[in-house]
Amino acid sequence: MPTSTIEFAHAMARACDAGEMERAIALAAQAAGAGMDGEDVLLLLGVAQQASGRHAAAAATFERLTRLRPGVSAYWNNLGVARREAGDAEAAAQALQRAAALAPRDAEVHYNLGLLQLQQRLWPQARDSLLEAVQLAPGFVDARLQAAHACYVCGDNSGQEAMLDSAADWPPQPAEQALLLASMLAVLGRPDAAWRTLDRAQLPAAPAAAAEMRLRIAAQRALLHERGNRLDAAHEALRPLPLAALEALPAEATQARIDGWKAHAALAMRAGAHAQAADLYRRLLAAAGDDETRANAGFGLASARDRQGERHAAWQALETAHAAQLEIAREIVPQLLAPDSQPLQLLRHDLPAAEVARWSPLPAPDAAHSPVFVVGFPRSGTTLLEQMLDAHPAFRSMDERAFIHELTERMELAGQRYPADLATLTAAEADQLRALYGRMVARVLPDAGACRLVDKNPLNMLCLPMIMRLFPQARIILCLRHPCDVLLSCYMQSFRSPAFMVLCSSLPRLARGYVQAFEQWQRHVAVFAPQLLEWRYEAVVGDFDGHVAQLGRFLGIADPAPMARYAEHARAKAFISTPSYAQVTAGIHDRAVGRWQAYREYFEPVLPLLRPTIARLGYTA
Repeated sequence: MPTSTIEFAHAMARACDAGEMERAIALAAQAAGAGMDGEDVLLLLGVAQQASGRHAAAAATFERLTRLRPGVSAYWNNLGVARREAGDAEAAAQALQRAAALAPRDAEVHYNLGLLQLQQRLWPQARDSLLEAVQLAPGFVDARLQAAHACYVCGDNSGQEAMLDSAADWPPQPAEQALLLASMLAVLGRPDAAWRTLDRAQLPAAPAAAAEMRLRIAAQRALLHERGNRLDAAHEALRPLPLAALEALPAEATQARIDGWKAHAALAMRAGAHAQAADLYRRLLAAAGDDETRANAGFGLASARDRQGERHAAWQALETAHAAQLEIAREIVPQLLAPDSQPLQLLRHDLPAAEVARWSPLPAPDAAHSPVFVVGFPRSGTTLLEQMLDAHPAFRSMDERAFIHELTERMELAGQRYPADLATLTAAEADQLRALYGRMVARVLPDAGACRLVDKNPLNMLCLPMIMRLFPQARIILCLRHPCDVLLSCYMQSFRSPAFMVLCSSLPRLARGYVQAFEQWQRHVAVFAPQLLEWRYEAVVGDFDGHVAQLGRFLGIADPAPMARYAEHARAKAFISTPSYAQVTAGIHDRAVGRWQAYREYFEPVLPLLRPTIARLGYTA
């Protein structure tokens, strides 16, 4: 038997190293009985208690250590973790904040604080804490993964992308984290990295848990195949988990059942089995334990009901989905839930003609060396046009990116006001902004070569001042579609951006945002008179070949024929990020024209607001 505090500590350390936590705890009791429970013994006792799941006891032990040595940040950090795992979030936050005050450059402390904030669903705070941990320790993989998740939830696409930049080189992840990582990589258009992550996922040691994880991974594989329009492969991936097998899973395998239903529902929709899909989405709604699952199931059910012609049921499902999304947004952007808030931030950046008159001329690239900008309100046919242009060998699209918007933010970070200080921008500053834009593009399209860039982002329509200051000769294509069809499509769509969740939460709010966006666009077009082509969805559907020829003339393309083969080109792509990834592979059709009329009763209250814009855009109600 040990005869001193040091001997007890050494014996406990050996027990911990061997995984014998109960023996370490017993040794600590003997040390306490002999009056030898010093600092080292208490530390090892806390570690053993925590490792064996005795979190409340561990918290009590670490609290003793903080009283014994209040200036040691590691003890406060351990106390915070133990309190979090014991379920005392408020006390955990106090301990971790004390640890951070004592050791502000300790990445582990910021990481643990971020994990606590994730658990509390304090998403913006969690993102800041986890990004701080990564800044202090760039190679901290767990912190990068959790920071990426927080960025994903907050709609911070750039932050998420930065955190996952090196993910292809990360070591294999535990299965739960691998599923999260693979889903985020897929959203970023990196399917190869997502597949590699799933292939290397580390399964739990317990046979039942490992079996459940295999089913969840199979479901995610099926969804990845479906997202890439490889439907045969998706069905093959689902072979290990038929619906009957999902029903037979034990009651505690809720997440495996949910993941399986989600994959089966997506494939049923693609197969036109809308009744089956509706049944699966109803089951998902009933089983959903979080707002994200509830929202996705609601949108899926609405789509299935819409295809069945059950309009009232579809609308009810949409209201359920938007209520869930509002709860998500409430945790991330609570300020936007006020009735008079403005979810479209860029609508605050209006630029009067008098301000533009102060602009001094700056050197700028010609049209051939400028991007082609595809803009318009979301769900106006921008993805169709993007895929047409990308099908031509002279053009390359980078999928939907907010790089122009990021340039406006970079100006603000540099102490310049956007758009007012565009007037005083020097040639060197404009070159710097174009170079920054070029570097962002190069990360996405490193092999673009001499191809002309297609920058498709619908809401770049609200960034026209920046586009015209940096690329005044650029060709801009405005995608138009009947405003009511656009609004219906937006209302039926699950957007990831918290601001867009709020904007689309009700038809009146969405209609106001649409009208304001086009009012600003029309004011800016009158000021700048850009090289502009209006690309009207209904007219393109009615005379596709004629509009392909018109597009070729506008862009100076000698042979526009490859653009007509866009559906074949889209089917060959590994990933299309927008919700239209399935539609653009089907070829041109008119099924979406006038779709809103089936929901006219829901539009009647907003038609008075919309009518002036509808008329200005050349449509009727």
